[in-house]
Amino acid sequence: MVTRRDTIAALGSGQPPCAIAVVRVSGPDAFAAVGALAGTLPPPRQAGLRVVRRVDGAPIDRALVLTFPAPASATGEDVVELHVHGGTAVIAAALDALTAQPCVRLAEPGEFTRRAFYNGRLDLTQAEGLADLLASTTEQQRAQALALADGALARRAADWRARLLGALAIIEAGIDFGDEVDVRDGLDARIADDSAAVRAQMVSALTSAARGERVREGLTVVLAGAPNVGKSSLLNALAGRDAAIVSPHAGTTRDPVEVTLDLGGVPVTLVDTAGLRDSDDPVEAEGIARARQRAARAHLVLTLSDDDDWACAGERVRTKIDTLSAGGGSAVGAIGVSARTGEGIASLLEWLANWAGNAAGSGGDPALIVNARQQAAVAEGCAYLAQFGAEHDPALQAEAVRLALRALGRLAGAVDVEDVLGAIFGQFCIGK
Repeated sequence: MVTRRDTIAALGSGQPPCAIAVVRVSGPDAFAAVGALAGTLPPPRQAGLRVVRRVDGAPIDRALVLTFPAPASATGEDVVELHVHGGTAVIAAALDALTAQPCVRLAEPGEFTRRAFYNGRLDLTQAEGLADLLASTTEQQRAQALALADGALARRAADWRARLLGALAIIEAGIDFGDEVDVRDGLDARIADDSAAVRAQMVSALTSAARGERVREGLTVVLAGAPNVGKSSLLNALAGRDAAIVSPHAGTTRDPVEVTLDLGGVPVTLVDTAGLRDSDDPVEAEGIARARQRAARAHLVLTLSDDDDWACAGERVRTKIDTLSAGGGSAVGAIGVSARTGEGIASLLEWLANWAGNAAGSGGDPALIVNARQQAAVAEGCAYLAQFGAEHDPALQAEAVRLALRALGRLAGAVDVEDVLGAIFGQFCIGK
């Protein structure tokens, strides 16, 4: 980041070609920069049709221009939007004309949102929610990210902070005026109740963290089994496309092959792995080792076999059921499928969707805590409040509450977050 006093510009809509493109400009010289290209600017928050011209006066396009004065804008700075036709040449010419002015430069990834954070238009949890919303691919991810971006966790944390500040004020009043009976009466019980109630809510929020992370990151299902039992064929059938190479030769799959499906709004990554067997081939042996590693980290392992006489731990899938003799059935307790005929594929997908919904806790309110950073901050605050409950010295109690407040400040991005800002805002596209 060069400086927050620069005026920045970038494409704020989808990549061209498109019907309409939005070029965003934010910073102290935004109005002057756009005014130099479009002439007069319309009143705030009213669209005005203007001819946008290069610095030399040559026309670029007819555009709708909207102005948003600071601080009531998305970034907290003066913001201008140019709604131009979405051709590549039009967008490039508009950005070239803007950045040809000495006061304007192209924005860096996430810089608009980062300025909104610095100017108090949103806290760090809302910025993380916005990043998740931009990256969401399923309905569950969208709902969870939107709740976070709309301030669900920010509001809850603000409430916790306000109540803890009240408790801290009472503790410090007791320290300063402890000799006055009317000040001391009932103080201990009140602050104990307040801090315990806040800690209970924080612990409750922490219980949703695993669910939130599963929705955000998705679930992993590994297809495992011996060579040639139909793992690659099943992966292709579930994905509805030829994602993995299918061959009658054992050892065809070496590196894991992944496809991601939207199952009931939960992203689920299916992983086809090397067939499990003893092998003297060093390349195949490495593939088998990687298969075992992926299985160990997976949320679910589906063990496949084309033989009824088998036993294994975990969920079982009986493949190639189209080859069974009449009345042969399938292995007891196994899900039967045929990748060749499609038999059983819909039932397996339905089973996987139900499993994913249960694993991700679908159906309830979106999780408040969705990533490791948020979880660490809230857990730290809980630890300090537990320390507070174990103390009897008012000075030590006050310090424990201050540390809990600091952890909540770190959650919102108020303290000690410069080291994580680059990683968070670097996830955004240039125009966001």
